[in-house]
Amino acid sequence: QLYREARECLTLLSQRLGSQKFFFGDSPASLDALVFSRLAPLLKAKLPNGKLQQHLKSLQNLCNYCTSILSLYFPWDGGESHPPPHPTGLGRPVPPEEDPHKRRNQLLSVLVGLVAMLGYAFLSGIVSIQRSGGVGPAGRQPITLEEEEEEE
Repeated sequence: QLYREARECLTLLSQRLGSQKFFFGDSPASLDALVFSRLAPLLKAKLPNGKLQQHLKSLQNLCNYCTSILSLYFPWDGGESHPPPHPTGLGRPVPPEEDPHKRRNQLLSVLVGLVAMLGYAFLSGIVSIQRSGGVGPAGRQPITLEEEEEEE
């Protein structure tokens, strides 16, 4: 039933779009962004069950709609041979496997995460440090588990 309703929804979207470039004329609206965000992955992704994808591909105006938006707003992904310039302005981005600082960055990420978790554990009281001198804060003796049970 879910596939049937999804196919019906795609058919209705196709009918509503008709031969227009966007749903509300010649310029995109928020509905276009929402519809594209659902259709593009369905159209481009490799799916284990391709029933819905096949139905979408049979609706030529929706396929053209997605292709048009991809080439208009994502030209480096829609068939142009060059990716967008790297934000650093140094040419092409370095692929992750060629990144000379990959190991260092991974190690720093792990260390920052570990420090954050330990800090949270200490500040929330999950973990506490007791001195072996036996005297806790303000001169009080720490209560052991047996003494705590006896007090109850």
